[in-house]
Amino acid sequence: MGEGKKSKSPGVFRLHTEDRPECWSFSPMTHYQLEPNLSPDEFIDVLVRSTLAKRRPVSDRATIQQMLANADIVLTARQEGWLVGVSRAITDFSFCTYLSDLAVDETCQGQGIGRELIRRTHEAAGLKTTLILVAAPKAETYYPHIGMTKHQSCWIALPQ
Repeated sequence: MGEGKKSKSPGVFRLHTEDRPECWSFSPMTHYQLEPNLSPDEFIDVLVRSTLAKRRPVSDRATIQQMLANADIVLTARQEGWLVGVSRAITDFSFCTYLSDLAVDETCQGQGIGRELIRRTHEAAGLKTTLILVAAPKAETYYPHIGMTKHQSCWIALPQ
């Protein structure tokens, strides 16, 4: 996969190099798979390339490692072996599934990768579960477009 390099973000190790292929307009075959042992470095790299890193603790590798280790579902999308998308979810496989991370490389957005990651994540958790997610600000208009319903009453307790 080539040598990694330091990114402009402090503490972030980027796995791809300048010769990493960008997503092509003709959409090469995207391969989806459950990948419970996804490396923290690859996960951080796709978070950065998706802009989701702005809202994730990417400079705290130990936390990222725990986020992956304790997820019930880690589903990846790869093109030519390169990680271009990931979903990470927590579920009871009976009633609810919280899709906590949905990240697609910005250069690959618009190919249906996010929609397919959501579909496959919901399928892996069980279609009888309610799939719940909190949209990133830039993605709020995306979810109604793919058939999801906005819920008006969501409450959070911030970390202490």
